[in-house]
Amino acid sequence: MNWTWFHKLGSPKWFYQTSGRWLPWLAVATLLLIGVGLVWGLAFAPADYQQGNSFRIIYIHVPAAMLAQSCYLMLAVAGVVGLVWKMKLADVALQCAAPIGAWMTVIALMTGAIWGKPTWGAWWVWDARLTSMLILLFLYFGVIALGQAISNRDSSAKACAVLAIVGVINIPIIKYSVDWWNTLHQGATFKLTEKPAMPAEMWLPLLLMTLGFYCFFACVLIMRMRLEVLKREARSSWVKAEVQAATEREL
Repeated sequence: MNWTWFHKLGSPKWFYQTSGRWLPWLAVATLLLIGVGLVWGLAFAPADYQQGNSFRIIYIHVPAAMLAQSCYLMLAVAGVVGLVWKMKLADVALQCAAPIGAWMTVIALMTGAIWGKPTWGAWWVWDARLTSMLILLFLYFGVIALGQAISNRDSSAKACAVLAIVGVINIPIIKYSVDWWNTLHQGATFKLTEKPAMPAEMWLPLLLMTLGFYCFFACVLIMRMRLEVLKREARSSWVKAEVQAATEREL
């Protein structure tokens, strides 16, 4: 089997030159999906028969929570790739994605608290889903702190990769906590394998918002990675050529 394509993905030069073409499309998709989904969900979707209009925070809470978990899975995959195949771009992706995932976790916890107050009568309960999401935030903080505390880049990459891989065990706990334990948190809003319990006019804008959040994540991650690649490869001839070409275009 030819693995040339796989190693090509790990090339900082190839990534930088290719990702620049992805950004405009991702930015447009982000604006369209989030714009349409937000207006549809907040203004036109019908109110929930039990929770009324308070359920509308779902259009921020659910995409943020899903993205927070997916981002950590990406960290673990990047950690495995970095440890096994020694790809420099894997550590770049891990370090750049961790702060985004942490912010998504914060948004999920904050919107969950706002949603929980009218629904449960409390801003916070030590529910299995909430507690495991809080642990996820601490894991993100740990990855970020390790990356900044260890000055040697190779040692930092290995430490962050190991923590990301070990911490991934928390993801199935988050996902299945509502099934394994008796919790206040409701089950999955929609599943790919089952017909949604909500009417289409309620779950379609949620789907658009979820896709928009993932496009936003990809857009921000690529921008952060491109900047980090330039920093790490500053002495490379191809970076100097890119800088010179950009200068000439501005002139």
